[in-house]
Amino acid sequence: MESLIQSLPEDIRKHIEGREYSIDDIGKSGSKILIFDDMVLKITDKSSDDRDAVQMMRWLEGKIPAPRVISFVEDDKCAYLLMTRVRGKMSCDRYYMERPDELIPLLAKAIKMLWSIDIKDCPVMKDLDGELKKAEYRVEHGLVDVSDAEPDTFGENGRFKDPKELLSWLQDHRPSLETVLSHGDLCLPNILIDNGDISGFIDMGNCGIADKWEDIAMCYRSLKHNFDGTYGKVYQGIDPVLLFKELGIEPDMEKIDYYILLDELF
Repeated sequence: MESLIQSLPEDIRKHIEGREYSIDDIGKSGSKILIFDDMVLKITDKSSDDRDAVQMMRWLEGKIPAPRVISFVEDDKCAYLLMTRVRGKMSCDRYYMERPDELIPLLAKAIKMLWSIDIKDCPVMKDLDGELKKAEYRVEHGLVDVSDAEPDTFGENGRFKDPKELLSWLQDHRPSLETVLSHGDLCLPNILIDNGDISGFIDMGNCGIADKWEDIAMCYRSLKHNFDGTYGKVYQGIDPVLLFKELGIEPDMEKIDYYILLDELF
């Protein structure tokens, strides 16, 4: 583990050298996450998305509770983002899974916090054309993991025979947009709770202006799967549709379906 620290760029290493850390393996992004007492280091393959994430995190300072950038360095292969650590339990923590009456209003509050941000000078636009182009690249280069998709998405008995057919459907069925500040991956592990309230958002790499139904879809699916046993334990007595009641809106299941299907290609 010491060799890993020594291999880091100097501007990152000077902040963390000699400090204890653990490695987070909850996410599925393929990143390496080092967790220190008051900081988090995210190491990813180099891409323009990293620069977007840093730009958004700096823009969000003082607007919503989210990590603050301490240092960002890129080399020939990797991007290194050192940021402050947001305190709190993931909203998929067992405590909240067993208390849906407490959890679901907090999830709705988190979504509304994002909606409340004025986006007129937001520096990153996650337009659907751009997301579909990224999806097309992944399909063309065989980067889609069909084994990680919903059971009824692909295959002989699925809705689509393969990612290429799904991509074509997505291109032909683009929904109208209701733009807001979108987290971009609003699953339960990325919403933190402390002392009965939202303490912050993490994993802001896909944050930007996007359709409000994208975050709703990701949160709804995450809520459903965290309760239905997809990730192991089954929690009884919860209806994920209650999220819409807390949001004060009628569910647009066509848009929710669209964004869940789009996410299958990432």
